[in-house]
Amino acid sequence: MEFGQTAAQRDRCRTIRDAGEYDWQRLGELGVLSAAIPVEHGGRGLGALDTALVFEAAGYGCHDTGLIFAAGAHLFAVALPIAAFGSESQKKKLPGLCDGALIGANAMTEPDAGSDIGALKTTAVRNGDGYVLNGMKSFVSNGPIADVYVTYAVTDPTAGHLGTTGFVVDAGTPGLVRSEPFGKLGMNGCAAGTVEFRDCAVPEDAVLGNGSLVFQHGMLWERACLFAIYLGVQDRLIERCIRHVKQRKQFGRRLSDFQSVSNRIVDMRLRLESARLLLYKACWAIDQNDLAVLPAALSKLAVSQAAVQTALDAVELFGGRGYQTGEGIEEHLRDAVGGLIFSGTSDIQRQLAALELGL
Repeated sequence: MEFGQTAAQRDRCRTIRDAGEYDWQRLGELGVLSAAIPVEHGGRGLGALDTALVFEAAGYGCHDTGLIFAAGAHLFAVALPIAAFGSESQKKKLPGLCDGALIGANAMTEPDAGSDIGALKTTAVRNGDGYVLNGMKSFVSNGPIADVYVTYAVTDPTAGHLGTTGFVVDAGTPGLVRSEPFGKLGMNGCAAGTVEFRDCAVPEDAVLGNGSLVFQHGMLWERACLFAIYLGVQDRLIERCIRHVKQRKQFGRRLSDFQSVSNRIVDMRLRLESARLLLYKACWAIDQNDLAVLPAALSKLAVSQAAVQTALDAVELFGGRGYQTGEGIEEHLRDAVGGLIFSGTSDIQRQLAALELGL
């Protein structure tokens, strides 16, 4: 039995870990897309910790880390905000978001604004019984293929971050222009691109709520739960490294017999277990209705940095094979680098933590 897990948690995670084939519809069937959404809207009704366990299991079982990341962006930055803040008509989209019939995208990042919601340039100007959106979103995960967008725009330029508003916009709305997927270092299973609003008229019912509140709610869950993906990935990668060093021989000895090698793997495991405890603590705090800003920032920082270092260690342990694309080891490193940037960079997490510590 996995340490500390209930029978229900263990069975749920094993089902996801052992699913074998993964695609968007399968993630819907497994409950990955809907884990934290209330049951009455088609979701599984799980809390933050249980949701993190779901994503950890998916990260372990699915070798396409980008696909699971796309599922996390869909759930935490689109479906969950709609469930928490949306109108009744907006919530009618939730069953489709939960079962995989719809794909959600979070259109937040701009050329000069990422975590700083007060620096947005996209505007929403009142026009009769609705708004007209204008602006460019520069990096939108799922953007090229989404059916539903949660986006943010300035409605009161004099109010700073309090003058932003969240909107729910359907794909196909006139004036919403999305690019083809662009190339990136890793996470190739997650299509990303730009989304532009060109005199894009939306009705009053497109309003989701105060942009700052909606965005911070989604980011809190994302920084805690989504990064559980990297726990599962590291778990799988460490297991592969152990098998490799026990089988591979140099100078007539197994690699695992060299203390420098065994110590490296112990350090990999130490980073993983330490980061896992921080992430579980952050999720537990959310489940206790705690804002959990400090735990979420620390866990996101620890998990993302551990993922990069563990992937680097794996490349070195596999040597030339680890450097070749055919082995799939270097892919872990490319996928891990994004974790230092997405959902707020490592520097942003340190800044959030410093503020929480009164510095």
